[in-house]
This record gives sequence, structure tokens and C-alpha cells, in this order.
Amino acid sequence: MENQRRRFEKEKIDAFEYGGYTFAKEALNLVDNFERSKNIFENDEKLKNTEVLKKTLEHFDIIYKDIISIFNKNNITPIESLNKKLDPNLHQAMMEIEDDNKEPGTIIQEIQKGFMLKDRLLRPSLVGVAKKKAPRDEKMSENKQNLKDK
Repeated sequence: MENQRRRFEKEKIDAFEYGGYTFAKEALNLVDNFERSKNIFENDEKLKNTEVLKKTLEHFDIIYKDIISIFNKNNITPIESLNKKLDPNLHQAMMEIEDDNKEPGTIIQEIQKGFMLKDRLLRPSLVGVAKKKAPRDEKMSENKQNLKDK
């Protein structure tokens, strides 16, 4: 009976603290779509260097900051990834990028921002990770081998 009471108390606390988990996960789509829209405006050749673009981007920034502020008030925080070591608990490596300036396994590109709800992962960051450039001789021998195999 005591174990059942403790389990019920824990479930009640979890429901209170993480009850909005599904809603929070769905709300991340707002941030993604918002960032995509902003990128489309920024890369539009017709709008570049216009006053309309500047005003629009200012409004986008204000709204984005409001969304992130609301997330922060509800313990939804973005995962900082750039220039950090790949952590498989927080990051999902989508590609390897050759870079001799960074240590292998260092995140050098963030494709999609990840978020946490308190201490739980809402979604991992999708990232590009540094790797050492392969020496030219190895690449050439690999290419020759690939041609032979075909």
C-alpha cells in the first residue's frame, strides 16, 4: 500500500511538471517555421537592402524573442550546440564536415535547434560535426578502388 501511495505521488508530480510535454514538442514547429520564413525573406534578391526587409526582420526578431521568452518561462530551453563536443544524449549528427581547424567530434553547424523541457529532452539538435580531412593519397586510392569495383 505504501509503495502504491509513493508511486501515485511521483506520477502526480510528473504530471504537474511535465504535463505540457506533448504541447511543448508540437510548439517547436512554430519556431522552426518562423526561422525558415525569416531565412526566405533574408535570401530574397528582390527585397535585399530594402527598408521593407529591414522592418520585416525587426518584427520577426521581436516575435521570435517573445516566443523564446514564453518557452523560457515554461522551462523550455534551447540546447547550445555550436563549438561543443557531440553529445549523443543531446545531439543527432546529420553529417560530417571536413575541417582541420576544429577537433574531430566538435559541432560546427546546427541544422535544427534542439530543446529541453526542464531536464528532459524535447528534441535533439540536428548538427554537422567536424572531421579531419583525409590525405589526398588515401582519397585517390579509394577512388581507384571504387572504379575497379564498378
